[in-house]
Amino acid sequence: MMRRPPYPAILETRKEIEKHINELLDMDVIRKIGHNAIVEITTPVPITWHDGKSRLVVDLRALNSYTKAGRYPIPRITHSLDKR
Repeated sequence: MMRRPPYPAILETRKEIEKHINELLDMDVIRKIGHNAIVEITTPVPITWHDGKSRLVVDLRALNSYTKAGRYPIPRITHSLDKR
């Protein structure tokens, strides 16, 4: 089980996060997994660009300790091209 404390956010930021999450839910990019699930990997954080637009980012570095490295290694492009 992996639990991370949420990043503190002011009300305006939380509203922006909810707006982005609802848009992603409507587009079927993400889905709800249930209210009892304990999957709090990280808190999304909105990043605002110079033009006023924003997007959500998440810090998934803590997830790396749970992934298996090298299970299906990606071949080097030079090795693949040499086989031709």
